[in-house]
Amino acid sequence: MKIYFDENDFMKFFIRNIIEDDITKLYYGVKNQNWNKPIELFQNYYKEQNSNKRKIFIACNDNQIFGYATLLNNAESGAFKNMNIPIIIDFNVFEKFQNNGIGNGILYYIENEVKNYSNKICLGVGIHSGYGKAQRIYAKRNYIPDGSGVWYKDSILTPYTNCINDDDLILYLIKEL
Repeated sequence: MKIYFDENDFMKFFIRNIIEDDITKLYYGVKNQNWNKPIELFQNYYKEQNSNKRKIFIACNDNQIFGYATLLNNAESGAFKNMNIPIIIDFNVFEKFQNNGIGNGILYYIENEVKNYSNKICLGVGIHSGYGKAQRIYAKRNYIPDGSGVWYKDSILTPYTNCINDDDLILYLIKEL
């Protein structure tokens, strides 16, 4: 898989599958941003791609990785569990490359891939301000809340329940393709 994007003459990039050399680059890419993701996560993504369990999309040029996303054909947890709706998981554009059309390019490519076998796609997004850019891009691309409310640690958060505004506080979104 290889597709080129030229969103604004500044960032030219393409999207491809993960390759083994990407594992270390992705690990250090997230580590340099103080994101807590172990190298085993990326090793697992590589294995899952090779076993056709998960698709991995790497946005890059010939020299560096700009971001990535993963796709499962069926959500294994959350609001869309076992509903046969493809779900985007772990979508990230490294901060120094944000606002250059890379996130839109990744989403555009994934959505077009999914159109071949589904008329819907879903994802979960964190609620705290660290996810603000992601929330905005999803809204601009017509992802809407699924109506199940806020989830915390893979369960619907009951109204008026105390919670922690951390990475496990999620709103699920869906898009008609």
